[in-house]
Amino acid sequence: MFGANKMITSEPIYSLPKTPPLENGDQLSRQEFERRYQNLSEIKKAELIEGIVYMSSPVRVQSHGEPHSDILTWLGVYKAATIGVMSADNTTVRLDADNEVQPDALLRIKIAGQSTISDDDYIEGAPELIVEIAASTASYDLHNKWRVYRRNQVQEYLVWRVYERQLDWFRLNAGEYIKLQPDSRGIIYSQVFPDLWLDVNALLAGNLGQVLTVLQQGLASQEHQDFLKILSQKTDN
Repeated sequence: MFGANKMITSEPIYSLPKTPPLENGDQLSRQEFERRYQNLSEIKKAELIEGIVYMSSPVRVQSHGEPHSDILTWLGVYKAATIGVMSADNTTVRLDADNEVQPDALLRIKIAGQSTISDDDYIEGAPELIVEIAASTASYDLHNKWRVYRRNQVQEYLVWRVYERQLDWFRLNAGEYIKLQPDSRGIIYSQVFPDLWLDVNALLAGNLGQVLTVLQQGLASQEHQDFLKILSQKTDN
């Protein structure tokens, strides 16, 4: 016999969320990926690569946060001097039905470029330049995403491999990515944005002042004036 005063308690009822969680390795359509992502405000970065969900780990400062900031400064100064281009940080880009990425940084031509801005304020199509901060050559930035960016016609793709102290700048040429090489001064020149110059050694050494000095040389060049004319013609049309 149970005691008369014995209380029987029930387990708390757990209410399942209406939207399933987003987890690494999930295989989703782009529409379902967006639905789950938009309903999970605690997630700061998730990407869909070839229909598979990738979610980032907590961000370390010296291996990602500071390099990311330096790239944004470089692109931000360029944007300030170049009317007709847009730079963006950690912005969702819809590339195709199976790929929705959130690159560390990007640069795009605003009018008559490769990409557009959707009614719900996302980038659709391939920006002209994408930058990713990667740990090493093992990162998916240099494998799955590299192939996705190439197939979707991202014209230039810059990957900073922080732990290996290397920078790869790829240019799309006849459907293949060709690695751009620095000149005798250690400077790489964009072929899409001909006035966007980068002192690679200064960037890798953390010498942002020198990076911006070389960028200013590009912005003072005849290439800059010629590119502004091209952008102006796009605007007029």
